[in-house]
Amino acid sequence: MDHLTGHPTVEELSALLDETLPAEVELAIESHIEHCEFCREVMDSRACDSPWWAAASKYLADRPAPDLDAVAVLGEIDTVLAPTDDPRMIGRVGPYEIAGVIGSGGMGIVLKGLDPSLNRYVAIKLLRPSRAALPGARTRFEREGRAAASIVHENVIAIHGVAQVGGIPYLVMPYVRGESLGARIQRGGPMRLEEILRVGFQIAAGLAAAHAQGVVHRDVKPSNILLDEGVERLTLTDFGLARSADDSALTTSGIIAGTPEYMSPEQAMGQNVDARSDLFSLGSVLWTMSVGETPFSATSCYGVIRKIVEEDPRSPRYFDRSLPIWWEQFVSRLMSKQRDDRFQSADEVAQLLRSCLAHVQDPGNPLPRSLRSHSRTVLVARVLLVFAIAFAVVLMAYCVWTPSQQASQDAAGSVVSESVGSSETLPSEHPVPVRQDDVTTRLDRIRGRILRIRQSVETDF
Repeated sequence: MDHLTGHPTVEELSALLDETLPAEVELAIESHIEHCEFCREVMDSRACDSPWWAAASKYLADRPAPDLDAVAVLGEIDTVLAPTDDPRMIGRVGPYEIAGVIGSGGMGIVLKGLDPSLNRYVAIKLLRPSRAALPGARTRFEREGRAAASIVHENVIAIHGVAQVGGIPYLVMPYVRGESLGARIQRGGPMRLEEILRVGFQIAAGLAAAHAQGVVHRDVKPSNILLDEGVERLTLTDFGLARSADDSALTTSGIIAGTPEYMSPEQAMGQNVDARSDLFSLGSVLWTMSVGETPFSATSCYGVIRKIVEEDPRSPRYFDRSLPIWWEQFVSRLMSKQRDDRFQSADEVAQLLRSCLAHVQDPGNPLPRSLRSHSRTVLVARVLLVFAIAFAVVLMAYCVWTPSQQASQDAAGSVVSESVGSSETLPSEHPVPVRQDDVTTRLDRIRGRILRIRQSVETDF
């Protein structure tokens, strides 16, 4: 910083946005700019374009968390935080300097911390002190650390360390500068198919890595998926409900755990779950990305669970007809009520989604054979349906037309009979009057119905 004025230089401001400054310098400049109107004006004028300043504002702002009362959260952990010598920090947790609050949930609070030994930011997930005395809370929290630590994959949150402070356990994880998938959907609504596929295959790949270690996540939902670089890279987080796939003592207890809107039918009924339960949840997340809302919604938790167990959600194509049939069928299979009817592994799903992404990016790349054959089956069924409907329409028209023709013939016969006794001479043959305009109108209607049905089928594909 400029020692004469106490303000950062333009080069330092540029480096701040490029994320090339040492952590301690970065913190000093952030703290200065938050309270210096002059430096904010300098940044605005020197940058010349509003996107640069918008990026700076976004960079300096703490990532908001829905329904988060930061003051209340800090008050709750006040007894846990140790004092710090750094005026820019709010306290310490172990060796980590705490810069602020990232978010909070029912069981934990996530803090933004600085690791001074490695000069990098970290995320520190602390068990809420108010929950520490609850039965099973500490066990669940520690299980999250063990489960995530056993999985090494780029799409699964890494665990740097597990420790305690004042008897409260905490996890140390990488700091992800971005937003959750849930926040992205809430902010922007339905996503493009290419984005959905890119996000989907990364989630499936992370789940495949977890399942390979015998870990079932059991709480796959948009808020547990962090977007690091848009949709190019994501991280699957919150393994607090994760269980070993063969942990029968825990999975058959009849206790329902998880977020109701995204849990599988077997999980909603308190039955044992396996890796295919995560695939149902993945299907629900894909549905949400396609539509912009949850597939199962009700005014109560019980209502949501009842819908999950008993009802099928509308097809994503009901909301967006531009989505292809094969995508409709893919999501539908993931969300099958019976787990045997779903795809059987996350690895298979990841490979299919990657192939689908390649097809969407370049139609010259073929769809996976299983999706092509299924779509072809649907096409054949719909074509047969078209012919069945067309035949029924023609048959109905014939049934309507024939009696009117017979009535005309009967009327003509009556006229002939009455004329036989008269002195007039009749021709040897009497043509039956036919209402040609009525026939033509009926045939035109039939052709119109068949054409509309055919166009509907062609639109589907």
